[in-house]
Amino acid sequence: MKQQISESDANMKTKKIIMSVMMLTATMTVGAQKQWTLNECIDYALKNNISLKKKTLTTKSAIEDVKQAKAALLPSLSASTNHSFGYRPWTESGQVTVSNGTVNSKVSKTYYNGSYGINASWTVWDWMQKYNTVKLNKLSTQEALLDSATTANNIQEEIAKLYVQILYLDDAIKVNEESLKASQKNEDRGRQMVEVGKMSKADLAQLTSQRATDEFNLVEAKSNLSKYKLQLKQLLEITDEQFDIAIPATTEAMAMETIPTLNSIYEAALMSRPEIERNKMLIENSDLSISIAKAQRLPSISLSGSVGTNTSSMSNNDWSTQMKTNFSAAAGFTVSVPIIDNRRTKTAVNKAKLQREQYELDLQEQQKKLYSTIEGYWLDAHNNQQKFVASKASTESALESYNLLSEQFDLGLKNIVELMNGKVSLLKAQQNQLQSKYMAILDMQLLKFYGGSKSISDK
Repeated sequence: MKQQISESDANMKTKKIIMSVMMLTATMTVGAQKQWTLNECIDYALKNNISLKKKTLTTKSAIEDVKQAKAALLPSLSASTNHSFGYRPWTESGQVTVSNGTVNSKVSKTYYNGSYGINASWTVWDWMQKYNTVKLNKLSTQEALLDSATTANNIQEEIAKLYVQILYLDDAIKVNEESLKASQKNEDRGRQMVEVGKMSKADLAQLTSQRATDEFNLVEAKSNLSKYKLQLKQLLEITDEQFDIAIPATTEAMAMETIPTLNSIYEAALMSRPEIERNKMLIENSDLSISIAKAQRLPSISLSGSVGTNTSSMSNNDWSTQMKTNFSAAAGFTVSVPIIDNRRTKTAVNKAKLQREQYELDLQEQQKKLYSTIEGYWLDAHNNQQKFVASKASTESALESYNLLSEQFDLGLKNIVELMNGKVSLLKAQQNQLQSKYMAILDMQLLKFYGGSKSISDK
Protein backbone atom coordinates (compact mmCIF):
# COMPACT_ATOMS: atom_id res chain seq x y z
CA MET A 1 0.00 0.00 0.00
CA LYS A 2 2.77 2.42 0.90
CA GLN A 3 4.59 1.41 -2.27
CA GLN A 4 1.50 2.31 -4.36
CA ILE A 5 1.15 5.67 -2.61
CA SER A 6 4.80 6.47 -3.27
CA GLU A 7 4.47 5.64 -6.95
CA SER A 8 1.33 7.78 -7.18
CA ASP A 9 3.10 10.69 -5.52
CA ALA A 10 6.02 10.27 -7.88
CA ASN A 11 3.72 10.35 -10.87
CA MET A 12 2.03 13.50 -9.58
CA LYS A 13 5.40 15.16 -9.04
CA THR A 14 6.47 14.21 -12.58
CA LYS A 15 3.29 15.69 -14.04
CA LYS A 16 3.81 18.91 -12.07
CA ILE A 17 7.37 19.17 -13.33
CA ILE A 18 6.22 18.63 -16.92
CA MET A 19 3.47 21.24 -16.54
CA SER A 20 5.94 23.70 -15.03
CA VAL A 21 8.36 23.18 -17.92
CA MET A 22 5.55 23.64 -20.47
CA MET A 23 4.37 26.85 -18.81
CA LEU A 24 7.94 28.13 -18.64
CA THR A 25 8.47 27.30 -22.32
CA ALA A 26 5.25 29.06 -23.27
CA THR A 27 6.27 32.10 -21.24
CA MET A 28 9.68 32.17 -22.88
CA THR A 29 8.09 31.86 -26.34
CA VAL A 30 5.76 34.79 -25.69
CA GLY A 31 8.59 36.80 -24.20
CA ALA A 32 10.80 36.03 -27.22
CA GLN A 33 8.21 37.24 -29.74
CA LYS A 34 9.84 39.33 -32.44
CA GLN A 35 9.12 43.03 -32.37
CA TRP A 36 9.47 44.70 -35.76
CA THR A 37 11.20 48.05 -36.15
CA LEU A 38 10.17 50.45 -38.89
CA ASN A 39 13.30 49.69 -40.94
CA GLU A 40 12.71 45.96 -40.59
CA CYS A 41 9.12 46.38 -41.75
CA ILE A 42 10.24 48.35 -44.80
CA ASP A 43 13.08 45.95 -45.68
CA TYR A 44 10.78 42.94 -45.37
CA ALA A 45 8.07 44.57 -47.49
CA LEU A 46 10.53 45.50 -50.24
CA LYS A 47 11.55 41.84 -50.47
CA ASN A 48 8.18 40.14 -50.06
CA ASN A 49 5.39 42.48 -51.17
CA ILE A 50 3.41 40.85 -53.99
CA SER A 51 2.91 44.10 -55.91
CA LEU A 52 6.67 44.65 -56.00
CA LYS A 53 7.25 41.07 -57.10
CA LYS A 54 4.88 41.66 -60.01
CA LYS A 55 6.81 44.81 -60.93
CA THR A 56 10.01 42.75 -60.91
CA LEU A 57 8.46 40.32 -63.39
CA THR A 58 7.53 43.25 -65.64
CA THR A 59 11.13 44.45 -65.53
CA LYS A 60 12.43 40.99 -66.43
CA SER A 61 10.01 40.87 -69.35
CA ALA A 62 11.33 44.25 -70.57
CA ILE A 63 14.89 42.91 -70.38
CA GLU A 64 13.85 40.01 -72.61
CA ASP A 65 12.46 42.52 -75.13
CA VAL A 66 15.87 44.24 -75.21
CA LYS A 67 17.62 40.94 -75.94
CA GLN A 68 15.12 40.20 -78.70
CA ALA A 69 15.61 43.66 -80.26
CA LYS A 70 19.41 43.23 -80.23
CA ALA A 71 19.11 39.80 -81.83
CA ALA A 72 16.99 41.32 -84.62
CA LEU A 73 20.09 43.30 -85.75
CA LEU A 74 21.81 40.06 -86.75
CA PRO A 75 21.18 37.90 -89.83
CA SER A 76 18.58 35.18 -89.57
CA LEU A 77 19.29 31.61 -90.63
CA SER A 78 16.84 28.78 -91.13
CA ALA A 79 16.97 25.23 -92.39
CA SER A 80 14.07 23.49 -94.09
CA THR A 81 13.30 20.14 -95.61
CA ASN A 82 10.23 18.91 -97.43
CA HIS A 83 9.17 15.32 -98.13
CA SER A 84 6.20 14.15 -100.17
CA PHE A 85 4.79 10.91 -101.52
CA GLY A 86 2.73 10.65 -104.71
CA TYR A 87 0.74 8.16 -106.74
CA ARG A 88 0.17 8.13 -110.52
CA PRO A 89 -2.03 5.17 -111.49
CA TRP A 90 -1.96 5.78 -115.29
CA THR A 91 1.73 6.36 -115.81
CA GLU A 92 2.78 5.08 -119.27
CA SER A 93 5.94 3.15 -119.97
CA GLY A 94 8.79 5.29 -121.29
CA GLN A 95 7.21 8.57 -120.13
CA VAL A 96 9.62 11.29 -119.06
CA THR A 97 8.65 13.37 -115.96
CA VAL A 98 10.00 16.50 -114.32
CA SER A 99 10.27 16.71 -110.53
CA ASN A 100 11.78 19.61 -108.62
CA GLY A 101 13.24 20.93 -111.85
CA THR A 102 14.97 17.63 -112.67
CA VAL A 103 14.12 15.34 -115.57
CA ASN A 104 13.32 11.79 -114.41
CA SER A 105 13.13 8.82 -116.75
CA LYS A 106 12.24 6.12 -114.24
CA VAL A 107 8.62 4.97 -114.42
CA SER A 108 6.77 4.19 -111.18
CA LYS A 109 3.19 4.60 -110.06
CA THR A 110 4.30 5.63 -106.56
CA TYR A 111 7.11 8.05 -106.00
CA TYR A 112 8.87 10.07 -103.31
CA ASN A 113 10.34 13.58 -103.50
CA GLY A 114 12.62 15.26 -100.96
CA SER A 115 14.12 18.75 -100.76
CA TYR A 116 16.68 20.26 -98.40
CA GLY A 117 17.63 23.90 -98.02
CA ILE A 118 19.28 26.55 -95.86
CA ASN A 119 18.11 30.15 -96.12
CA ALA A 120 19.65 33.33 -94.71
CA SER A 121 18.44 36.93 -94.66
CA TRP A 122 19.73 40.19 -93.22
CA THR A 123 18.24 43.65 -93.22
CA VAL A 124 21.26 45.80 -94.00
CA TRP A 125 19.62 49.21 -93.73
CA ASP A 126 16.18 50.27 -92.50
CA TRP A 127 16.96 53.86 -91.51
CA MET A 128 17.77 52.96 -87.88
CA GLN A 129 14.41 51.35 -87.17
CA LYS A 130 15.92 48.33 -85.46
CA TYR A 131 18.60 50.34 -83.65
CA ASN A 132 15.96 52.72 -82.36
CA THR A 133 13.86 49.75 -81.30
CA VAL A 134 16.77 48.55 -79.17
CA LYS A 135 17.04 52.01 -77.57
CA LEU A 136 13.27 52.09 -77.06
CA ASN A 137 13.28 48.73 -75.28
CA LYS A 138 16.21 49.79 -73.08
CA LEU A 139 14.27 52.88 -72.04
CA SER A 140 11.25 50.68 -71.39
CA THR A 141 13.39 48.56 -69.05
CA GLN A 142 14.50 51.66 -67.15
CA GLU A 143 10.90 52.86 -67.08
CA ALA A 144 9.85 49.53 -65.56
CA LEU A 145 12.56 49.88 -62.90
CA LEU A 146 11.37 53.40 -62.08
CA ASP A 147 7.79 52.20 -61.92
CA SER A 148 8.91 49.54 -59.43
CA ALA A 149 10.76 52.20 -57.42
CA THR A 150 7.61 54.34 -57.35
CA THR A 151 5.62 51.41 -55.97
CA ALA A 152 8.36 50.80 -53.38
CA ASN A 153 8.17 54.44 -52.26
CA ASN A 154 4.39 54.25 -51.96
CA ILE A 155 4.71 51.12 -49.83
CA GLN A 156 7.26 52.82 -47.58
CA GLU A 157 4.94 55.77 -47.06
CA GLU A 158 2.01 53.52 -46.24
CA ILE A 159 4.10 51.50 -43.77
CA ALA A 160 5.35 54.68 -42.09
CA LYS A 161 1.81 56.04 -41.70
CA LEU A 162 0.55 52.78 -40.20
CA TYR A 163 3.61 52.48 -37.97
CA VAL A 164 3.21 56.00 -36.55
CA GLN A 165 -0.51 55.45 -36.07
CA ILE A 166 0.32 52.33 -34.04
CA LEU A 167 2.80 54.32 -31.93
CA TYR A 168 0.14 56.96 -31.28
CA LEU A 169 -2.47 54.38 -30.29
CA ASP A 170 0.02 52.63 -28.03
CA ASP A 171 0.53 55.85 -26.08
CA ALA A 172 -3.19 56.66 -26.30
CA ILE A 173 -3.94 53.34 -24.60
CA LYS A 174 -1.64 54.32 -21.75
CA VAL A 175 -3.46 57.65 -21.41
CA ASN A 176 -6.83 55.86 -21.41
CA GLU A 177 -5.56 53.43 -18.79
CA GLU A 178 -4.54 56.31 -16.54
CA SER A 179 -7.89 57.97 -17.16
CA LEU A 180 -9.67 54.72 -16.22
CA LYS A 181 -7.65 54.47 -13.01
CA ALA A 182 -8.67 58.01 -12.12
CA SER A 183 -12.33 57.20 -12.86
CA GLN A 184 -12.17 54.08 -10.71
CA LYS A 185 -10.59 56.08 -7.93
CA ASN A 186 -13.31 58.73 -8.19
CA GLU A 187 -15.99 56.05 -8.17
CA ASP A 188 -14.53 54.39 -5.06
CA ARG A 189 -14.29 57.77 -3.38
CA GLY A 190 -17.88 58.49 -4.39
CA ARG A 191 -19.08 55.26 -2.75
CA GLN A 192 -17.38 56.25 0.45
CA MET A 193 -18.99 59.68 0.30
CA VAL A 194 -22.41 58.12 -0.30
CA GLU A 195 -21.93 55.92 2.76
CA VAL A 196 -21.24 58.96 4.95
CA GLY A 197 -24.03 60.97 3.32
CA LYS A 198 -21.83 63.51 1.52
CA MET A 199 -22.95 62.49 -1.96
CA SER A 200 -26.20 61.40 -3.54
CA LYS A 201 -26.63 58.12 -5.38
CA ALA A 202 -27.41 60.10 -8.53
CA ASP A 203 -23.96 61.72 -8.42
CA LEU A 204 -22.40 58.32 -7.80
CA ALA A 205 -24.22 57.01 -10.86
CA GLN A 206 -22.54 59.74 -12.92
CA LEU A 207 -19.14 58.65 -11.63
CA THR A 208 -19.99 55.05 -12.50
CA SER A 209 -21.05 56.15 -15.98
CA GLN A 210 -17.77 58.00 -16.40
CA ARG A 211 -15.83 54.90 -15.38
CA ALA A 212 -17.80 52.78 -17.87
CA THR A 213 -17.14 55.34 -20.61
CA ASP A 214 -13.42 55.20 -19.89
CA GLU A 215 -13.52 51.41 -20.05
CA PHE A 216 -15.22 51.62 -23.43
CA ASN A 217 -12.64 54.14 -24.68
CA LEU A 218 -9.84 51.84 -23.57
CA VAL A 219 -11.38 48.82 -25.32
CA GLU A 220 -11.93 50.88 -28.48
CA ALA A 221 -8.33 52.13 -28.46
CA LYS A 222 -7.04 48.57 -28.11
CA SER A 223 -9.34 47.45 -30.91
CA ASN A 224 -8.08 50.22 -33.20
CA LEU A 225 -4.51 49.28 -32.35
CA SER A 226 -5.19 45.66 -33.35
CA LYS A 227 -6.76 46.82 -36.63
CA TYR A 228 -3.76 48.95 -37.58
CA LYS A 229 -1.38 46.12 -36.68
CA LEU A 230 -3.42 43.82 -38.90
CA GLN A 231 -3.22 46.31 -41.79
CA LEU A 232 0.54 46.57 -41.37
CA LYS A 233 0.86 42.80 -41.15
CA GLN A 234 -1.14 42.37 -44.37
CA LEU A 235 0.94 45.01 -46.14
CA LEU A 236 4.08 43.09 -45.19
CA GLU A 237 2.52 39.84 -46.48
CA ILE A 238 3.11 38.21 -43.07
CA THR A 239 0.98 35.16 -42.27
CA ASP A 240 2.17 34.53 -38.71
CA GLU A 241 -0.54 34.89 -36.09
CA GLN A 242 1.69 36.81 -33.68
CA PHE A 243 2.83 40.24 -34.83
CA ASP A 244 4.00 43.25 -32.87
CA ILE A 245 6.22 46.27 -33.43
CA ALA A 246 9.06 47.72 -31.43
CA ILE A 247 8.18 50.96 -29.67
CA PRO A 248 11.07 53.39 -30.23
CA ALA A 249 11.75 56.28 -27.91
CA THR A 250 10.27 59.52 -29.20
CA THR A 251 11.21 62.96 -27.96
CA GLU A 252 9.74 66.41 -28.22
CA ALA A 253 12.82 67.44 -30.20
CA MET A 254 11.87 64.98 -32.95
CA ALA A 255 8.52 66.69 -33.30
CA MET A 256 10.03 70.17 -33.20
CA GLU A 257 12.78 69.73 -35.81
CA THR A 258 13.47 72.65 -38.11
CA ILE A 259 11.30 72.36 -41.22
CA PRO A 260 13.13 72.94 -44.54
CA THR A 261 11.73 75.44 -47.02
CA LEU A 262 9.00 74.20 -49.32
CA ASN A 263 10.88 75.05 -52.54
CA SER A 264 14.07 73.29 -51.41
CA ILE A 265 12.17 70.07 -50.77
CA TYR A 266 10.31 70.33 -54.08
CA GLU A 267 13.47 71.00 -56.10
CA ALA A 268 15.18 68.01 -54.48
CA ALA A 269 12.14 65.84 -55.16
CA LEU A 270 12.13 66.79 -58.85
CA MET A 271 15.68 65.44 -59.08
CA SER A 272 15.17 62.23 -57.11
CA ARG A 273 11.58 61.00 -57.25
CA PRO A 274 11.20 57.99 -59.58
CA GLU A 275 7.71 58.96 -60.75
CA ILE A 276 9.13 62.19 -62.23
CA GLU A 277 12.03 60.38 -63.89
CA ARG A 278 9.62 57.81 -65.27
CA ASN A 279 7.45 60.46 -66.93
CA LYS A 280 10.53 62.13 -68.44
CA MET A 281 11.63 58.77 -69.80
CA LEU A 282 8.23 58.20 -71.39
CA ILE A 283 8.76 61.41 -73.37
CA GLU A 284 12.10 60.02 -74.60
CA ASN A 285 10.29 56.83 -75.56
CA SER A 286 7.80 58.79 -77.65
CA ASP A 287 10.65 60.59 -79.48
CA LEU A 288 12.08 57.23 -80.52
CA SER A 289 8.61 56.02 -81.51
CA ILE A 290 8.28 59.04 -83.80
CA SER A 291 11.64 58.29 -85.43
CA ILE A 292 10.71 54.64 -85.95
CA ALA A 293 7.37 55.62 -87.49
CA LYS A 294 8.98 58.16 -89.86
CA ALA A 295 11.53 55.57 -91.03
CA GLN A 296 8.71 53.49 -92.50
CA ARG A 297 8.47 56.04 -95.34
CA LEU A 298 12.05 55.35 -96.49
CA PRO A 299 13.56 52.53 -98.55
CA SER A 300 15.12 49.51 -96.88
CA ILE A 301 17.82 47.14 -98.13
CA SER A 302 18.16 43.50 -97.24
CA LEU A 303 20.40 40.64 -98.33
CA SER A 304 19.33 37.03 -98.82
CA GLY A 305 20.99 33.76 -99.68
CA SER A 306 20.12 30.11 -99.93
CA VAL A 307 21.57 26.71 -100.67
CA GLY A 308 19.55 23.58 -101.40
CA THR A 309 19.19 20.28 -103.17
CA ASN A 310 16.50 17.69 -103.85
CA THR A 311 16.00 13.99 -104.49
CA SER A 312 13.31 11.88 -106.13
CA SER A 313 12.57 8.17 -106.33
CA MET A 314 11.70 8.69 -110.02
CA SER A 315 15.37 9.27 -110.84
CA ASN A 316 17.67 6.44 -111.91
CA ASN A 317 20.51 7.99 -109.88
CA ASP A 318 21.17 7.03 -106.28
CA TRP A 319 20.47 9.38 -103.37
CA SER A 320 24.02 10.71 -102.91
CA THR A 321 24.40 11.40 -106.63
CA GLN A 322 21.12 13.29 -106.68
CA MET A 323 22.13 15.34 -103.62
CA LYS A 324 25.31 16.36 -105.45
CA THR A 325 23.97 16.96 -108.94
CA ASN A 326 20.82 18.80 -107.78
CA PHE A 327 22.71 21.12 -105.41
CA SER A 328 22.13 24.83 -106.03
CA ALA A 329 23.08 28.11 -104.33
CA ALA A 330 21.70 31.63 -104.72
CA ALA A 331 22.34 35.09 -103.28
CA GLY A 332 20.72 38.44 -103.81
CA PHE A 333 19.55 41.68 -102.36
CA THR A 334 16.21 43.39 -102.09
CA VAL A 335 15.42 47.09 -102.09
CA SER A 336 11.97 47.86 -100.76
CA VAL A 337 10.58 51.30 -101.58
CA PRO A 338 7.23 52.18 -99.97
CA ILE A 339 5.06 54.17 -102.37
CA ILE A 340 1.47 53.93 -101.18
CA ASP A 341 0.75 52.32 -97.80
CA ASN A 342 -2.83 53.47 -97.38
CA ARG A 343 -1.78 56.16 -94.86
CA ARG A 344 -0.43 53.65 -92.32
CA THR A 345 2.90 55.47 -91.88
CA LYS A 346 1.36 58.92 -91.58
CA THR A 347 -1.13 57.66 -89.00
CA ALA A 348 1.66 55.99 -87.02
CA VAL A 349 3.70 59.23 -87.00
CA ASN A 350 0.74 61.36 -85.97
CA LYS A 351 -0.27 58.98 -83.20
CA ALA A 352 3.33 58.91 -81.90
CA LYS A 353 3.33 62.74 -81.80
CA LEU A 354 0.01 62.77 -79.98
CA GLN A 355 1.40 60.25 -77.50
CA ARG A 356 4.34 62.57 -76.85
CA GLU A 357 2.00 65.45 -76.09
CA GLN A 358 0.09 63.14 -73.75
CA TYR A 359 3.30 62.26 -71.88
CA GLU A 360 4.21 65.94 -71.59
CA LEU A 361 0.83 66.65 -70.01
CA ASP A 362 1.29 63.62 -67.72
CA LEU A 363 4.65 65.04 -66.60
CA GLN A 364 3.11 68.42 -65.82
CA GLU A 365 0.30 66.71 -63.94
CA GLN A 366 2.76 64.55 -61.99
CA GLN A 367 4.87 67.60 -61.07
CA LYS A 368 1.76 69.43 -59.92
CA LYS A 369 0.68 66.41 -57.87
CA LEU A 370 4.15 66.12 -56.33
CA TYR A 371 4.15 69.80 -55.34
CA SER A 372 0.67 69.45 -53.86
CA THR A 373 1.71 66.40 -51.83
CA ILE A 374 4.85 68.06 -50.49
CA GLU A 375 2.99 71.27 -49.74
CA GLY A 376 0.40 69.26 -47.81
CA TYR A 377 3.04 67.56 -45.66
CA TRP A 378 4.86 70.89 -45.24
CA LEU A 379 1.73 72.70 -44.04
CA ASP A 380 0.79 69.73 -41.82
CA ALA A 381 4.25 69.79 -40.26
CA HIS A 382 3.93 73.48 -39.38
CA ASN A 383 0.36 73.07 -38.11
CA ASN A 384 1.14 69.98 -36.03
CA GLN A 385 4.18 71.63 -34.48
CA GLN A 386 2.02 74.60 -33.47
CA LYS A 387 -0.68 72.23 -32.22
CA PHE A 388 1.91 70.31 -30.22
CA VAL A 389 3.15 73.46 -28.48
CA ALA A 390 -0.41 74.58 -27.75
CA SER A 391 -1.61 71.14 -26.65
CA LYS A 392 1.40 70.70 -24.38
CA ALA A 393 0.55 73.93 -22.56
CA SER A 394 -3.12 72.90 -22.54
CA THR A 395 -2.27 69.51 -21.02
CA GLU A 396 -0.18 71.08 -18.27
CA SER A 397 -2.96 73.53 -17.49
CA ALA A 398 -5.67 70.84 -17.62
CA LEU A 399 -3.64 68.53 -15.34
CA GLU A 400 -3.09 71.28 -12.79
CA SER A 401 -6.77 72.23 -12.99
CA TYR A 402 -7.92 68.61 -12.57
CA ASN A 403 -5.66 68.05 -9.56
CA LEU A 404 -7.04 71.18 -7.97
CA LEU A 405 -10.61 70.12 -8.76
CA SER A 406 -9.96 66.72 -7.18
CA GLU A 407 -8.74 68.33 -3.96
CA GLN A 408 -11.70 70.73 -3.86
CA PHE A 409 -14.08 67.87 -4.64
CA ASP A 410 -12.74 65.94 -1.65
CA LEU A 411 -13.42 68.99 0.51
CA GLY A 412 -16.92 69.33 -0.93
CA LEU A 413 -16.11 72.63 -2.65
CA LYS A 414 -16.73 71.34 -6.19
CA ASN A 415 -19.59 69.24 -7.51
CA ILE A 416 -19.47 66.08 -9.56
CA VAL A 417 -20.16 67.84 -12.86
CA GLU A 418 -17.17 70.14 -12.48
CA LEU A 419 -14.92 67.20 -11.60
CA MET A 420 -16.04 65.19 -14.63
CA ASN A 421 -15.68 68.16 -16.98
CA GLY A 422 -12.14 68.70 -15.71
CA LYS A 423 -11.29 65.07 -16.29
CA VAL A 424 -12.72 65.09 -19.83
CA SER A 425 -10.74 68.24 -20.61
CA LEU A 426 -7.55 66.62 -19.35
CA LEU A 427 -8.08 63.46 -21.41
CA LYS A 428 -8.80 65.47 -24.55
CA ALA A 429 -5.71 67.64 -24.05
CA GLN A 430 -3.49 64.58 -23.55
CA GLN A 431 -4.81 62.91 -26.67
CA ASN A 432 -4.37 66.09 -28.72
CA GLN A 433 -0.81 66.39 -27.51
CA LEU A 434 -0.01 62.81 -28.49
CA GLN A 435 -1.66 63.11 -31.87
CA SER A 436 0.06 66.37 -32.81
CA LYS A 437 3.40 65.02 -31.59
CA TYR A 438 3.31 61.86 -33.69
CA MET A 439 1.83 63.58 -36.73
CA ALA A 440 4.59 66.21 -36.60
CA ILE A 441 7.21 63.43 -36.44
CA LEU A 442 5.58 61.63 -39.38
CA ASP A 443 5.38 64.82 -41.45
CA MET A 444 9.06 65.57 -40.82
CA GLN A 445 10.10 62.06 -41.86
CA LEU A 446 8.01 62.22 -45.03
CA LEU A 447 9.45 65.62 -45.95
CA LYS A 448 12.95 64.19 -45.59
CA PHE A 449 11.91 61.21 -47.70
CA TYR A 450 10.57 63.42 -50.47
CA GLY A 451 13.64 65.62 -50.14
CA GLY A 452 15.96 62.84 -51.21
CA SER A 453 16.37 60.38 -48.33
CA LYS A 454 16.60 56.83 -49.65
CA SER A 455 14.26 55.43 -47.00
CA ILE A 456 12.12 56.37 -44.03
CA SER A 457 14.15 55.60 -40.90
CA ASP A 458 13.21 54.70 -37.37
CA LYS A 459 14.56 57.99 -36.10
